[in-house]
Amino acid sequence: MLKFWQIILLCAVLFAAGAARAADFAFGADLSFLKQAEDSGKVFKDGTNAMPGLQIFRNHGYNWIRLRIFVEPVRERLPNDLKYTLAMAQAAKKLGYKFLLDFHYATSWADPGKQPTPKQWETMSHAERVEAVFAYTRDTIAALRDGGVLPDMVQIGNEVSNGILWPDGQLPDNWDHFAAYIYAGINGVDAGRGNGPRPKIMIHTDFGGDKRKTKWFFDKLNSYDIPYDVIGFSYYPRWQGSLMDLRENLAFTANEYGKDIIVVEAGHNWKPIPATSDRPQPFPATPEGQRDFLDEVTRIVMNVPGGHGKGVFWWEPAASRNIDGRSFFDDDGNSLPVLTVFDKYTRPPAKKNAP
Repeated sequence: MLKFWQIILLCAVLFAAGAARAADFAFGADLSFLKQAEDSGKVFKDGTNAMPGLQIFRNHGYNWIRLRIFVEPVRERLPNDLKYTLAMAQAAKKLGYKFLLDFHYATSWADPGKQPTPKQWETMSHAERVEAVFAYTRDTIAALRDGGVLPDMVQIGNEVSNGILWPDGQLPDNWDHFAAYIYAGINGVDAGRGNGPRPKIMIHTDFGGDKRKTKWFFDKLNSYDIPYDVIGFSYYPRWQGSLMDLRENLAFTANEYGKDIIVVEAGHNWKPIPATSDRPQPFPATPEGQRDFLDEVTRIVMNVPGGHGKGVFWWEPAASRNIDGRSFFDDDGNSLPVLTVFDKYTRPPAKKNAP
């Protein structure tokens, strides 16, 4: 039988191992709308305590922030230009967050259903547009570097499953043009970082639960010898399949490509949404169901073969409006159970008194 001091020592060793793993794992959130929400008067509360949103997430083990950036955002409710993003990144850095920058290469939302070319780039030739992608990326990264917040990781495009900068870089017809834009973005990161450490490069698709599409996309992408480090997936069960589909695809991706993997967008609503409530969900649309969903996705990512599962990011848990019920806060700004999911990985166990 182990003596009490041996039990304490064993617990300490196990916690140290877990802490080392946790330090290497991205417990993340896309908080691109957080500053806008708080600037407009939104108050977030953890229990009965009102405090800045960044601090609330940090208190619960979040160690990465993801911020999107648009090319001169055209709509008033999209604040995510360079000035705004720089201020958010600086505030996060002061609290010890690492920083993932998400280039949309558009003036508004870019996703699998739309990848609009910025109006100021529309009349350019392909070669000129490649240079514009390079220069824009370089200048953005340089400005962040000069502001003391060189990103730790950069997405070259957002959910690029069907290409970027349509129609010139649209897939599957324009792989050569698409690859040229991705290269231009990566080269822009390298040019903009100066003597700073090279940010890891992520390629992000929405194929979280689709092994067939993942193989089609990355087999073709890799034929262009594009130098990237991390594969990012979106996983919303309404669109990307079951939890088993996610598990199988992440295992396939790790074994097939040997790259680190992050579920860089995940979400599940805590209350029913009329337009989508009839679609199958792995957990109920309740606060507890939302918590259990994040817990299970995190467990799946942590068990990816070869230790290649490197993080989970929730998409917009703290916006001024409750986007599709996916917020970590109810309509009055009170925190929901999902906020505590990462506590068990990032907080030391409570001390017990000797018997």
